[in-house]
Amino acid sequence: MSRYRSLPLILLALVLAGCAPIRTTTPPSASILQPQSRWVPASFEALPGWNDDRVAQVWPALLQSCQRPAPAWTALCADARQQRLRSDQEVRRWLEQNLVPYSIQPLQGSSPGLLTGYYEPVLAGSRRRTTQQRYPIHGVPTDLLPGRPYWTRQQIDTLPAAQAALRGKEIAYVADPIDAFVLHVQGSGRLLVTESDGRTRTVRLAYAGNNGQPYQSVGRWLIDRGELPPGQASWPQIRAWIESHPARVNELLWANPRYVFFREEALPDPALGPRGAQGVPLTPGRSIAVDPQSVPYGTPVWLDSTEPLTGKPLRRVVLAQDTGSAIKGAVRADYFWGWGPDAAAQAGRMKQPLRMWALWPRN
Repeated sequence: MSRYRSLPLILLALVLAGCAPIRTTTPPSASILQPQSRWVPASFEALPGWNDDRVAQVWPALLQSCQRPAPAWTALCADARQQRLRSDQEVRRWLEQNLVPYSIQPLQGSSPGLLTGYYEPVLAGSRRRTTQQRYPIHGVPTDLLPGRPYWTRQQIDTLPAAQAALRGKEIAYVADPIDAFVLHVQGSGRLLVTESDGRTRTVRLAYAGNNGQPYQSVGRWLIDRGELPPGQASWPQIRAWIESHPARVNELLWANPRYVFFREEALPDPALGPRGAQGVPLTPGRSIAVDPQSVPYGTPVWLDSTEPLTGKPLRRVVLAQDTGSAIKGAVRADYFWGWGPDAAAQAGRMKQPLRMWALWPRN
């Protein structure tokens, strides 16, 4: 009997009766250190609203991530691909049996988390420059070299030499320079394009590179100059400022020297989002962008935040499938809302407090 001395009485009774022991959900005692975060063991009971989430909705996003699994996920993704889970109960049980929650925290001390939002803009464009549609969306220039800064946004807009370098790389032209700028900030979009023969079709503009210049927030630029109050630089407020100061549009846009280049892709499945940094399609409401030094790509993450328009709790499982130049820090995420006017309205106003838990394989 000495080999059973350390077992709890209920497990000891099961062993002696020849029954399989119950799987325990006791969290591990050791934290996990990432390059820019530390993960502190927790339990599913600690996740606010865990039993209320429609977790079956995250299963397709998880399978997308399993197309390109991290080493720690190889065996578990193989098991997930064999499952035929349909209900919230089935998916919740699988998650609880195979994963462990860890509270994501900064390496040192504590800091408030931040959840912002992004979306896929939908623009109308023309293959040919017209009097109305005259702002170009560019593909990657041939003289863009890795690691070497390229022309700034202002130079591309004003210098003949910069414009000559990009000649022939115009994918399409749009009517509004602010729409083009938003496309650059979001990193991808959908284009309803009118072809030279008059036909229209929808294609995707996918991120293909940038000019190597630093990203600067135009909202921060407005706040620093006293044009907007602190904390009041959502996209609706920025657009309102633009409407009141039409002569200063270029001054605002040139405050951000970064310029993004795109590639055109077919849109075979309109229900799927663009490919994120993990290389898999994003799922509206179930994909986030993260700092990969804090959360590895493909990690399921539990969010505890609020919706920007209603203030209702936003508590759900999402997949870390993307990143962005402004997404830095341990408790930091960008929530993918999808596309269309509703997604734009939510993402443009989102700047919410955030807590995050990583769900990581048990073994």
